[in-house]
Amino acid sequence: MRALVTGATGFVGSAVARALVAAGWQVRALVRAGSDRRNLQQLAVDTVAGDLADGPSLERALADCRALFHAAADYRLGALEPQQLYRTNVEGTRNILSAASRAGVSRVVYTSSVATIGLPADGSPGTEETPVALADMIGHYKRSKYLAEQLVCDSAQAGTSVVIVNPSTPIGPGDVKPTPTGRMVVDAACGRMPAYVDTGLNIVHVDDVAAGHLMAFHRGRTGERYILGGQDMMLREILAAIALLVGRRAPGIRLPLAAVLPLAHVSEAFARITGRTTRITLEGVRMARKRMFFSSAKAVHELGYQWRAPTQAFEDAVRWFREQGYLR
Repeated sequence: MRALVTGATGFVGSAVARALVAAGWQVRALVRAGSDRRNLQQLAVDTVAGDLADGPSLERALADCRALFHAAADYRLGALEPQQLYRTNVEGTRNILSAASRAGVSRVVYTSSVATIGLPADGSPGTEETPVALADMIGHYKRSKYLAEQLVCDSAQAGTSVVIVNPSTPIGPGDVKPTPTGRMVVDAACGRMPAYVDTGLNIVHVDDVAAGHLMAFHRGRTGERYILGGQDMMLREILAAIALLVGRRAPGIRLPLAAVLPLAHVSEAFARITGRTTRITLEGVRMARKRMFFSSAKAVHELGYQWRAPTQAFEDAVRWFREQGYLR
């Protein structure tokens, strides 16, 4: 079987491509001009030049493909040009779904995010059924992913065989940008995070997320969402685990969010002046007000999904970042 993977040069997309190759699929990767192709160098995949904004290139890439794994996304917090997030995440998704329909693709797996999942007021883990609305989305990244997911749901109702997967916080090898999550791992490993805030994340190995994509293709119900997560951890625990791996002292200073918010305002103002990105963003701080804990019970029950201990994700990520020269 042949599948097209969008975002295959990126973090989650490359993991999906690896999983497909290992399962015996013929894999075609949609690659933009100038993309960092390190993640594809050792993979037996065909690359096709194209862009989510270029309809004809999408149709060429999808020719003779039975499946589409749409993992491409613009994952940035505090983006200086948020309109690009909507062009890639929303309009790009609209374009690839239209092209897949014209190409006769039999099934689509769309990579969403737990950013679109609601969080219960009582602090319990979010599920696919937790009520949420666009007004609940903090920042342009979350809003763009929410709107893109709504497009996918509408497409399913119109007859497209599409399954939605919602990865939580993937960590592991291949985070070339790196993503905001990968940047957290790098900064923690380099000792650049001496303090923490009282928040939490759901940690999952990126390869387990990739395996969940294949399970969703084979076993997922059309139009359904499946959280692909792992273990809930407090940020303090995450940073301590990474510090242990690199032989550093774990951060011991807990900062109240009220103290971090002014720093985010200053950092974003400086970023706008200089044109540089900033690690401390208003989106990130506002998201940290809640513990982003999630349940993968539905994926476990319906797909047979499972995940490994987060320690392995941290070990593999730190090893890869070190090999690639990020931990100087």
